[in-house]
Amino acid sequence: METARSSDDEIEPTAGDGGAAPAAQDDALAAPGAEDDAPAPPPRSGWRRWVMDTRPLRHRPFRRLWSSTTVTAIGSQLTAVAVPKQIYDITGSSAWVGYASFVGLLPLVVFALWGGVIADRMDRRTLMLITNAGIAVTSVLFWAQSFAGLDSVAVLMVLLAAQQGFFGMNSPARNASVARLVPADELPAAAALQSTVAQTGMIIGPLLAGALIPVLGLPTLYLLDAVALCVTLWAVWRLPALPPLAASGAGGGRRAGWRDVTDGFRYIAAHRILLMSFLADIIAMVFGMPRALFPQLASDTYAPWGEGFALGLLFAAIPLGAVAGGLLSGTFSRARRHGLMVIAAVVAWGVAITGFGLSPSLWWAAAFLALAGVADMVSMVFRGTILQSAATDDMRGRMQGVFTVVVAGGPRLADLLHGTAGSLLGPRAAVTAGGLLVAAITLALAAAVPTFRRYTP
Repeated sequence: METARSSDDEIEPTAGDGGAAPAAQDDALAAPGAEDDAPAPPPRSGWRRWVMDTRPLRHRPFRRLWSSTTVTAIGSQLTAVAVPKQIYDITGSSAWVGYASFVGLLPLVVFALWGGVIADRMDRRTLMLITNAGIAVTSVLFWAQSFAGLDSVAVLMVLLAAQQGFFGMNSPARNASVARLVPADELPAAAALQSTVAQTGMIIGPLLAGALIPVLGLPTLYLLDAVALCVTLWAVWRLPALPPLAASGAGGGRRAGWRDVTDGFRYIAAHRILLMSFLADIIAMVFGMPRALFPQLASDTYAPWGEGFALGLLFAAIPLGAVAGGLLSGTFSRARRHGLMVIAAVVAWGVAITGFGLSPSLWWAAAFLALAGVADMVSMVFRGTILQSAATDDMRGRMQGVFTVVVAGGPRLADLLHGTAGSLLGPRAAVTAGGLLVAAITLALAAAVPTFRRYTP
């Protein structure tokens, strides 16, 4: 079966191409036994229309995938805190902590792109099992080196690189599987459920790690992450097989190679809807993510409230806002113009960051960052939904691989840009200018590509 599309304009998936195929077909091809555990709920009215849409959890396979994400969202943050803490304890240098971040970035980028190709060529459940097992093994090795007291930065760097490589391969397969586990009209709700869990983990995980390190020590944090990954392995094991759809023609008996990676980028360049979804995120993150300036703002501008308290509040405000947005995401499933939702969300992010830059009070600053977090949640949900619905199944893995690279690389580029601009212009001026640029560039792109504004899956 063919997909009706224009190479430069809107993508209109039809049943059978793995794009926005009806749930019955996707389940029949990919998820035997994925029947609902409960009848469809009645239409929601009143205040219930605003709260999180949990319909995707009626589908047993998605519920298992989401449950595993719930567990590892916190467990992974324990290791994310423990590794830089251990490196700093060994070296006494924040520079080495920064080096470790970039050591992990390269394998994440490489293996996310390659893993996206593999996710389009083999059973995604099998790939998730292999990569989750690899992540679990590295967590056990993190525990072993810490328990043995090796105090070797080189060992930590190697383990971090390996773990990020496995994560890079796992993420495209996990994210690309969602469209095979829920009906097309529930994709925004599924994206909101997953994003809310991830953001919640970013809040609870570091707080839990900070509380547990003095009591249990670093080795136990690594071990807890390994146990959480065992729960993930069990949940993924219970998923149905997720082989490439026969209709897509993916694979063709040919081994996955780097030519397939370039095919993915050509696919993005040829379809403006996908290209715009990536550009919107890059613009928002590179020009509008001022986290590199948080320490200076906490030390100078907001020092009267206490430097430590101000810094913690600044870092927590965006994920707190994102979680609030997720909990009030009930209207997402009823929004039809997904491209317009992304544009509005990114512009709102830019406006909120501008307000943060102009805030003389810590509380106003936190409020604007929380609003930015709400906008970020809306953007994440609809960008993720566009990637699921506007790409054919044989390309979803590669699209998710590029998505992983953008999400990982954008904030790091932002750190470099804002750090430099903050030194030249001052932190508040740099933040304000960045927010205004986000809004202006996004509106200009929206005017230049009207098909993205009109995109409806």
